[in-house]
Amino acid sequence: MANHKSALKRARQNEDRRMRNKSTKTRVKTAIKDIRAAVAHPSGKDLTADLNNAKSIIDKAAKKGCLHPNTAARKISRMSKLLNSIGNAE
Repeated sequence: MANHKSALKRARQNEDRRMRNKSTKTRVKTAIKDIRAAVAHPSGKDLTADLNNAKSIIDKAAKKGCLHPNTAARKISRMSKLLNSIGNAE
């Protein structure tokens, strides 16, 4: 464990950021999982709104620095491609 006052503060900050990043990454994973589940078991509804919601969550994670921008773009691209393959998105 850290001994200096500044190092103790840095350890606290790192833990706070880790927890914040963890919750953001969990939201991203859940959004992606929901899209994949909707594609696997189609209910007949248009999934464009769900895709836009997932895109928003992923973009916010990239903006906050939890995800690399290229990773966010790749995830969005793959989701869009998946929905386009079943003909439910633009």
